[in-house]
Amino acid sequence: LARIQTDSVVMMLRELYPDLCFEIAVAMSTTGDKILDTALSKIGEKSLFTKELENALERNEVDLVVHSLKDLPTSLPPGFTIGAVCKRENPLDAVVFHPKNCGKTLSLLPEKSVIGTSSLRRAAQLKKKFPHLEFRDIRGNLNTRLKKLDEKEDFSAIVLAAAGLKRMGWENRIGQLLGPEDCLYAVGQGALAVEVRAKDQEILNMVSALHDADTVLCCIAERAFMKRLEGGCSVPVAVNTLLKDGQLYLTGAVYSLDGSDSLKETMQTSVTYPHQSEDGPNDDVQHVGITAKNVPGQAQEAAENLGVELASLLLSKGAKHILSVARQLNDAR
Repeated sequence: LARIQTDSVVMMLRELYPDLCFEIAVAMSTTGDKILDTALSKIGEKSLFTKELENALERNEVDLVVHSLKDLPTSLPPGFTIGAVCKRENPLDAVVFHPKNCGKTLSLLPEKSVIGTSSLRRAAQLKKKFPHLEFRDIRGNLNTRLKKLDEKEDFSAIVLAAAGLKRMGWENRIGQLLGPEDCLYAVGQGALAVEVRAKDQEILNMVSALHDADTVLCCIAERAFMKRLEGGCSVPVAVNTLLKDGQLYLTGAVYSLDGSDSLKETMQTSVTYPHQSEDGPNDDVQHVGITAKNVPGQAQEAAENLGVELASLLLSKGAKHILSVARQLNDAR
């Protein structure tokens, strides 16, 4: 999947800059790829899927790195920035069923059916929605997880991001799409990010053509929400964003591990601002790690403020307690 995602970004760059030569020089395994016998939420490393790649960026071995945006921490190490956020694929979660359960939905699965997911966020929401089901960790890349599902009887279904399945050309495996009423998605889910050296103006200018303005604003709001909550993959934090008629709507939620305790709120803000050309240092203002020169700065500020305000509202209602208990319980598991 990482290779397919990188190829898709390089293809867009080749179309934009036919005179330039783009070479996919390095394929690497990251910490998150190597530790497959432990739940993601237990490894306790903030940059599970990014650190090795950033090291190569720092050493000038590569000029840009393609990530799933949801893998990138809300604070990047000094010297790096997200130079492009590409148009978002469907951000929803999808259920892939064991062949024997083909045609079913989660609500129709027998009592005590086991569902595989490595995400505390998915498990917390789905436990509450479907109390008759059991949830168990499943790790590995998409190919590995689908193989575990199909070839063994351990799981009745697994939950994955719809975007990854679509990019792999496996859309036909999706048995059920989980809408916001069933499962809010992860911050940045479905969007690809291109990380570059913050001081490399030439590369930054080049990749900024890939920015999708709507996706940028939605993801800035989501990342600001997560950052203010100090959330990560070790706590269940979920979002849903909608940009319509110049209004950005952000729904954010926090959950206890079993989903029994939760807080959910929605806020909105206007993001209709003219694009002002700003000369000088203001060009490279980062909003939660994203540098988007071609998106109006005021709109980015409004999106970031929306995320911060929504998180502050949840914190005022007790989100910190829910998240710290979730964190402690997860650490003790």
